[in-house]
Amino acid sequence: MEEMYHEGNRELQDRFDTRRLADRIEDVLVHDTFTEHDRAFVETRDMFFLATADEDGKPNVSYKGGDPGFIRIVDEHTLAFPNYNGNGMYLSAGNLLRNPHVGILCIDFERRNRMRVNGEASVDFDDELRASWPEAQFVVRVRAREIFPNCPRYVHRYQKVAPSEFVPREDCETPVPSWKRADWAVDVLPEGDPALDPDATVV
Repeated sequence: MEEMYHEGNRELQDRFDTRRLADRIEDVLVHDTFTEHDRAFVETRDMFFLATADEDGKPNVSYKGGDPGFIRIVDEHTLAFPNYNGNGMYLSAGNLLRNPHVGILCIDFERRNRMRVNGEASVDFDDELRASWPEAQFVVRVRAREIFPNCPRYVHRYQKVAPSEFVPREDCETPVPSWKRADWAVDVLPEGDPALDPDATVV
């Protein structure tokens, strides 16, 4: 693995006398291959946060949601997830086309566990996995550089009330979000957008 800490990290570690602790965490907890425990945790998540940056280093973070299992470990070094129809800005995915470095944060809010995955991402419009996710526009694969659990003590405990009705599913019509029928949006929707179908279910 590459050096995990840069001089900025080291400056603060030395200021607060945590260099030894940081080095121990790197030695004991940080790895670059997914274990079966990692797989079990990641593949039961129904959401995660994705951090990207453009070619100038300007950051963006986004929430990604789906049914449990929509983020998958495809081999010991790689995870994959689909990109679904969104607001058309492509802030995260567009960044990946210019800068492949990503950070992923998976959280279990009920049991207060979390895991980080840092690595390099690729975008593939013809990925063989795409067909396994209904309505996926393309697939993002991330080759892990660093995988490690994160201290959960500040994670607030929440309980899931209901899954999103907008997650694409087999044999089920995906409803249209009401904002796509708003006056400011409806005349600029892309050709073929489901919101243009007058018979579509709007939620």
